[in-house]
This record gives sequence, structure tokens and C-alpha cells, in this order.
Amino acid sequence: MPGIDPSFPVVRYSDHRLTNGLRVIVAPDHLAPVVAINVWYDVGSKHELTGRTGFAHLFEHLMFQGSRHVGKAEHLGIVQAAGGVVNGTTYFDRTNYFETLPSHRFELGLWLEADRMATLLDALNQENLDNQRDVVKNEKRQSYDNRPYGSFYERLLALVMPPEHPYHHTPIGSMTDLDAASLEDVRAFFRTYYAPDNAVLAISGDVEPDEALAAARHYFEGIAPSPGIPPLGDLSLPPHIGGEVREIVPDRVPFTRVHLGYRTPPFGTPAFDALEVATQIAAGGQGSRLYRRLVRELRIAQDVVMFMLPLVEGGSVLAGWATVRPESDAATVERVMREELQRLATEPVTEDELARAHALIESEELAALGRIEEVADRLAMYATLFDRPDMVNEQLSRYLAVDAAAIRRVMADVVRPDNVAVLTYVPEAAAAREEAA
Repeated sequence: MPGIDPSFPVVRYSDHRLTNGLRVIVAPDHLAPVVAINVWYDVGSKHELTGRTGFAHLFEHLMFQGSRHVGKAEHLGIVQAAGGVVNGTTYFDRTNYFETLPSHRFELGLWLEADRMATLLDALNQENLDNQRDVVKNEKRQSYDNRPYGSFYERLLALVMPPEHPYHHTPIGSMTDLDAASLEDVRAFFRTYYAPDNAVLAISGDVEPDEALAAARHYFEGIAPSPGIPPLGDLSLPPHIGGEVREIVPDRVPFTRVHLGYRTPPFGTPAFDALEVATQIAAGGQGSRLYRRLVRELRIAQDVVMFMLPLVEGGSVLAGWATVRPESDAATVERVMREELQRLATEPVTEDELARAHALIESEELAALGRIEEVADRLAMYATLFDRPDMVNEQLSRYLAVDAAAIRRVMADVVRPDNVAVLTYVPEAAAAREEAA
């Protein structure tokens, strides 16, 4: 592993565990009188059982519906009235909740997070469950079902990951499963996973470490740990899909769009770092290979996107798409996309390309480490996923250590004919005309 460049900023933090298992990480930064609080729970859609999907995302909504001392939907108003912001997110590997507050009100954020960790079930009733179940359904309709290309996330994951693996389904879950969920099913999920010994509390900003730790002890240490967190079991995957898989989706879309997906090594590995750099070279802005070839030179695509989906259990996903110009066709765009990706597997990238990718990544990483919200989030992330919060200080050096040989190696292993999913959206009217012909 590369060493940390002494010229880079270093996040200094303290790391403690309370008697109930809660991990508390504090990173002081007195530049501005604000504090970021971020609670990561080690529960995401990968922890859901067959027939019980969507629970982790459902709780992203239920966690704002009140607890013993906070009324329904009051959490948001309390934080905003104190001059802060608040939100939560759900992912395959975790769920997190966060506030940023003026530093003299940071204990308010701790109290709010502790109250819902300890007493959410006091406010969780059938009415709240039914209401938030409907909210999730509406979110799925808006973000997935009724948005052009909106279902690509679900469809591509289902092609790249096998049905028996939890990454086969996305965090939004199955609406049928949510309809079938009883109040006791949901309560049991909370009792199992939303506990101090399954969480990391990260605090970053204008606080003193000893005072912050004392406050965390005051609000959280009386919360009981989980009665038992079931192990995930073996989630290892073959390194490759095992063939070329395809799906054509006639949909209410304005243009044909070609999506590609590849199974890759998991997030946190050197191979994943190399893929992050490779995607910058492939599609990072208008100077990238794919944009230059498809959009500027051949003019067969209107846009091109490529990104890594960071997943830690068994494998991750390299994904991307290009929207086909009306005068071109999906087959041509797919062929050129795959040719350009294959070139990364067979030809070393140039020094200029590598320097540009490193510069873009360095700029993004340094900007992120300058925001207390991002520091708290990353400390909690690295602690939760890898038990190594100091990765916050190592990740930039890891990216900059990626060289042309590493990119060529990992792309040769990933961009293979037996490891590609092709998902093509076509306008319904065009598909109907082809069928009629």
C-alpha cells in the first residue's frame, strides 16, 4: 500500500467505543463554527431476506416519523429551527443519517439521533407504517417507473449480479414485499440492526474531542445493544458474469440509450482504485476517450457516462451509458464503446491521460476533505465497511499510485466478452415499427 503523501492534508481524529458497542469518531476542525454529525448503521439492502426487500430504505423514511420524545415529522423542523440541515440515505451496504448544526447546538443533533436509536419503536404504529409504505411506492414511481431510463439501475444490477446474491436487487426493494410486511416484521428488523453495537457515530467540526466524546456517552451509552445480529454468510462471487447477457427495453424514452455493465473486484481493493482512475480516462469529461470518439469525432452519441458503483461484498460494478443520436444506431454505439474500453485493456494509457485523471481525482478528493460533512461521512464509511477509519488519509495516495500498468491489468480482467451486460432502451414507437415491419 502506498504511503501517505506528507503534502496532503491529514484528518486527525480520535476513535473510541462505548460500553454498549457504539463506535465514536471525532475529528475537530475549528475553521467554522459548525459541526457535522453522521450515524452509519451497518445495515443496507444486502441484509434483507428474500421476500422482505425494501426494509432498509423504508427505515430511511420511518426514522423521521417520530420517537418517544420527538413528534411525527418534527426531527426535520427541530434541526432547521436551530439553523441546521438534516437528511438520510440508504445503500446496498449501509444506511446513514446526518445533521450539520451550529457548533453551540451540536448536542441537539446527538440527542435527536440517540432518541430515535433508543425509542423509535415507541412511535412506530400501523398508521406510520402504512403512510411511509405509500411514500416509498410514490418515490419508486417517480424515480424509477415513470422517469425516462429510470429502471436502468434495477435492470442492470439484475443482469450483472446473480439472483441469489443480495446485490441483485436495489435498495428501493420490491413493492410486493413491502405490501406483505407486517408491523412486527418491521419492528423486528429495527430491533436487530438499529442498535449502538451496529453503528458508527462520526462527529466532525468545531468541537473538542473530549467534550464530544463525553456528550456521546451522555446521550448514547444507556442504549442497549442488539439482541443478536445475524451473520451475512458467504457473499463471494465469481469474478466474471460468465457470458454476455442482454436485454432490450421498449420504453417511453425520447432516444435509444445503450447501457453497459461489468462485474469488477469490490470497493476497497487496489483493483477498484485502478478502475476509478480508468473511468476518468474513459469518460471523465469532454477530454475523455469515449466523449471524444462518440460525441465529438463520430457524432453518434449525444452524451456518454461511465462510473464505478462501490460495493464491498464479492464484487462491484463498472457501469456506463451513451445516448444514441437519431442518425446513428445502438449497435454502432455499443461497438465503439466496447472498442474504446478494450483499448484500455490492450494499450497503455499515455502519461498525459494519466496525469489528467490524477489531477481530476486529486481536486475532487481535496475538495471533499475540506468539507466537515464529507469528513464525517468518510470516517464513518471506512470504519463501518473496513474497520479502518484511517483510510480517509490514505485513499488519495492510493488513487495517485495507480499507474498505466495497473489500469491495463484490471481492464483486461474486467472488460471481457464473458463479463458484459448490455441493456438497451429503445423508444416504444420505434420498437413497434420494427415489429410491424
